[in-house]
Amino acid sequence: MVAMAVLEQPHAYFPMNPSSVLVTPTEPQRSVIFGRKPPLGLRWRSFLTSTRSSPPPPPSVCKASWQELVGVVVFSAIPFTAVKALANSPLGDSLRRRLEETKKVRVQQSSKFRALAQKAREESSWYGEDRPRWLGPISYDYPAYLTGELPGDYAFDVAGLSKDPSSLQRYFNFEILHARWAMLAALGALVPEVLDLLGAFHFSEAVWWRVGYAKLKGDTLDYLGIPGFHIAGSQGVIIIAFCQALLMVGPEYARYCGIEALEPLGIYLPGDINYPGGALFDPLNLSNDPVAFEDLKVKEIKNGRLAMVAWLGFYAQAALTGKGPIQNLVDHISDPFHNNLLSMFRFS
Repeated sequence: MVAMAVLEQPHAYFPMNPSSVLVTPTEPQRSVIFGRKPPLGLRWRSFLTSTRSSPPPPPSVCKASWQELVGVVVFSAIPFTAVKALANSPLGDSLRRRLEETKKVRVQQSSKFRALAQKAREESSWYGEDRPRWLGPISYDYPAYLTGELPGDYAFDVAGLSKDPSSLQRYFNFEILHARWAMLAALGALVPEVLDLLGAFHFSEAVWWRVGYAKLKGDTLDYLGIPGFHIAGSQGVIIIAFCQALLMVGPEYARYCGIEALEPLGIYLPGDINYPGGALFDPLNLSNDPVAFEDLKVKEIKNGRLAMVAWLGFYAQAALTGKGPIQNLVDHISDPFHNNLLSMFRFS
């Protein structure tokens, strides 16, 4: 990422034989000889050369004082301390007693709902033997161990990773987890760039992949584009990473323990580890209708898979063009014949 910014600096040269091509500040990625982007091989050679010659980031970015680390630890410990204090307080005891009084009825309601959900899957066209397959009408010997019980099961397992039922469930848990992260991350990558291009908000850095580079330079990042609202944006990379790791310990530990981990706080979750439900994870009551909820599960995993594939495109665009996905889309719409994937390799 450091090297890509070097490509946009004034008087950056692309090594060529027998001479170099000067890239002007007004068009940082266009060759004055060809009137278009330099060949891909030359741009990658310049990328690697500038990476080796780039100065190291400021020491303040890579180092953190013990006062800052202590502050991060104290700040990150606040949620854990608050939860522990609540669980051990008289209020926590009252919440647990109230939960015990109603838990039996809630468990019965959950059992009835699971039975209705099973019936909805049997009647849905997205589950069971009659569900769509990944090759459509083409005849193929699909794996018998993929029975269509899980949402988004298109009988695709060319590597045979899911022959073991426990492995199948584990891989599904991983897939739904990464799919949700990918959808959230895609919003985080697209929305700031859209708002910045429209002029609705001014971000110190709106392109997703340049945010890390901005931090390596020592820039201060404003949260949500609000001036002065930094949270961790004014800290160094080490502090941010350390804070993120500590804050993720709690949710990951709760996920490892299962949905029962919140019962000491008087919170009962009627679902399972992937779809906990309840007011905390389903405030809109989308799961009240079992038929619609089973279809929503399929839509979620399908859009999550698209988001994961989209991130591969985001990575490729950042490496090849040095721009964000929205700017690349605008460039493609304005000139689709010269701004596309094939044009990247035309002179390679």
